[in-house]
Amino acid sequence: MLRVVSWNINGIRRPVQGVANQEPSNCAAVAVGRILDELDADIVCLQETKVTRDALTEPLAIVEGYNSYFSFSRNRSGYSGVATFCKDNATPVAAEEGLSGLFATQNGSVGCYGNMDEFTQEELRALDSEALLVLLFDTWEGKERILTLINVYCPHADPGRPERLVFKMRFYRLLQIRAEALLAAGSHVIILGDLNTAHRPIDHWDAVNLECFEEDPGRKWMDSLLSNLGCQSASHVGPFIDSYRCFQPKQEGAFTCWSAVTGARHLNYGSRLDYVLGDRTLVIDTFQASFLLPEVMGSDHCPVGAVLSVSSVPAKQCPPLCTRFLPEFAGTQLKILRFLVPLEQSPVLEQSVLQHNHQTRVQTCQNKAQVHSTRPRPSQAGSGRGQKNLKSYFQPSPNCPQASPDIELPSPPLMSTLMTPKTSEEEAVAKVVKGRAKASEAKDEKEVQTSFWKSVLAGPLRTPLCGGHREPCVMRTVKKPGPNLGRRFYMCARPRGPPTDPSSRCNFFLWSRPS
Repeated sequence: MLRVVSWNINGIRRPVQGVANQEPSNCAAVAVGRILDELDADIVCLQETKVTRDALTEPLAIVEGYNSYFSFSRNRSGYSGVATFCKDNATPVAAEEGLSGLFATQNGSVGCYGNMDEFTQEELRALDSEALLVLLFDTWEGKERILTLINVYCPHADPGRPERLVFKMRFYRLLQIRAEALLAAGSHVIILGDLNTAHRPIDHWDAVNLECFEEDPGRKWMDSLLSNLGCQSASHVGPFIDSYRCFQPKQEGAFTCWSAVTGARHLNYGSRLDYVLGDRTLVIDTFQASFLLPEVMGSDHCPVGAVLSVSSVPAKQCPPLCTRFLPEFAGTQLKILRFLVPLEQSPVLEQSVLQHNHQTRVQTCQNKAQVHSTRPRPSQAGSGRGQKNLKSYFQPSPNCPQASPDIELPSPPLMSTLMTPKTSEEEAVAKVVKGRAKASEAKDEKEVQTSFWKSVLAGPLRTPLCGGHREPCVMRTVKKPGPNLGRRFYMCARPRGPPTDPSSRCNFFLWSRPS
């Protein structure tokens, strides 16, 4: 039996529940070991590892009893990324990154890429940079069979960025070309991972309220790729089968992804985005079960998997892509000479370079001696004249006439001739007005201070109650770009769920302060 499990882990360096009491330096490594032990699979495929090669540590990448293979995103640092952990009794024959073969090496490549003339080299490089692993296994079921496993994380299509949907569909197209080429070469193929598309209405919690659900390009692509075992129409016959729907065709609420922000997993308000797809012959002949593991926590996705009635024939040695062969983990010390290229020079050129360097050093020493000889000593510089005044650095401008010392400026008129003396009544009125103004300013200042201290000592404002359940609300912050970015508001604290469920979140909304 061969057990295969796939899980979008949403960050491999994040410690899973129950491992927080471990040492920080060993926390992630302990978490990975516990994950592999809990899943108990021969092949474990992880998506969204969100780790770069420079941040990958040896305890995280090399786990006893497993050989691992990592693919890092080349477009964005710390984004997406996939990893595959194989038990030593299921060591692959070959492993490579990408679908087009641009990143494949001569040793250990899988091959069978198909006709990709419709893609440019720049497009292929951009698509392969999304991180993806293709592994080739030898299996045995009465006779030797070749099994190719594709661990994939498909790009997410942001509704506000139409170009991402185009990129996603091109990725789907490239994936299908490679998978069909492998099938044509005689290999069985399994595509597993996060496809980022809920195929049918039964796979989405709110498909009824979504506009044009069936017309989504991703769902149409899956219709062309997958076979519907319950339908005899030729338009529904594809080269692959959704293994879970093969065993559970009418199971409702079988979701694999939930929103962590809204707490939707509590009420199972999610969608099925993770799949184990197999070619028709492989699923019908060898698949014994296909399952979901919603009880496994630690991510906004849950693991999915399948059991095959075949046994793996381990390779004698791991492919070159294995992480234990990386220079930083292979135990070989890197020297700086490895990054330098020797420059070959003729004897005549070397002699001229040496003569030029000797002349340069002699000229430099002569220049330094000349500078020291011409520099005045402090005692000699100060003997002829004293310290300069700041005014000595300025000269009168020839365009500006200088004022003669004999010219006398007219004196301003006396203040007594311009001001009229005030009467005693006016002085009394001015004093009264001035006193009232001071009293008013003191009163205003006192009121401001009083209101400030009242607001401070009164504590935070009371949290409002939601309208549907009369329970304290939770405060959120607007993060969507727009006029309300950064504003805070109150909403129901209950998890999101179906509108017909009274225990789910109500539609209460209130801004925390007026705009």
